[in-house]
Amino acid sequence: MVESGRGRNIVALDVDVVRTPSDAVLSARLLAISDAVEYWMDTHRPDVVAIERVFAQHNASTVMGTAQAGGVVTLAAAKRDIGVYFHTPSEVKAAVTGNGAADKAQVTAMVTRILELQAKPTPADAADALALAICHCWRAPMLARMAAAEAMAAEARQAYRAKLAAKAKATRAGAGR
Repeated sequence: MVESGRGRNIVALDVDVVRTPSDAVLSARLLAISDAVEYWMDTHRPDVVAIERVFAQHNASTVMGTAQAGGVVTLAAAKRDIGVYFHTPSEVKAAVTGNGAADKAQVTAMVTRILELQAKPTPADAADALALAICHCWRAPMLARMAAAEAMAAEARQAYRAKLAAKAKATRAGAGR
């Protein structure tokens, strides 16, 4: 959980990692994640939620687990009408370190520096979560501008189509005389 200030200023508010036993049944693991996420969202009331975008990896079970956990978080946010944004691992690494192929140690070091933390966040998943939050805070203004531009383009397309339809209707009416 972070708070974004002016410019690139970000303050760490809280961080936690939900751990579930690897031998637990899937439904119990997802329930544990859901309970933790529900608690965090009700306690901190975030404006937005950033989630790592899952992409094909060599380990299908890791991809599935990450996607399922992301789905639980997305659902909890949707229940509260909180916007959800997805960022790829390379986007996060590039935003935080300047290198989309940075390793965990580089990401952790930069998160520690950016957030002016006294100690490195542990475990590594905590640093990854904070990096994801930093990435979103820094990319959010660009994402908002892109969404506004897309909305303007959609309006312009609609107006242009209406103009063409009106012109075609007028042409047909003139030909019918």
